Amino acid sequence: MSWMYILECSDGTYYTGSTVDLERRLIEHQNSEGANYTKRRLPVKLVYFEEFAKVSDAFYREKQVQKWSHAKKKALMDGKTDYLKLLAKKVFKK
Repeated sequence: MSWMYILECSDGTYYTGSTVDLERRLIEHQNSEGANYTKRRLPVKLVYFEEFAKVSDAFYREKQVQKWSHAKKKALMDGKTDYLKLLAKKVFKK
């Protein structure tokens, strides 16, 4: 199994990553052994994840979600699929 995950950083920004061991990766982030981005924004909190059978699928999803706006990531986490579609079309403006 592998995972795509989103962390909320202490400054309110989101970090998107992927891993084959979610628990270990979260510990690494919290211990400043994760990405440089999260090292400067501790503590971090897991706010969303998706599970995949293949590592390549989790990595692909990570790269897809990394390109998204803060609002679109929030809509994903909140399960607001209608907003996701609108935000993808840039019709919905907050």
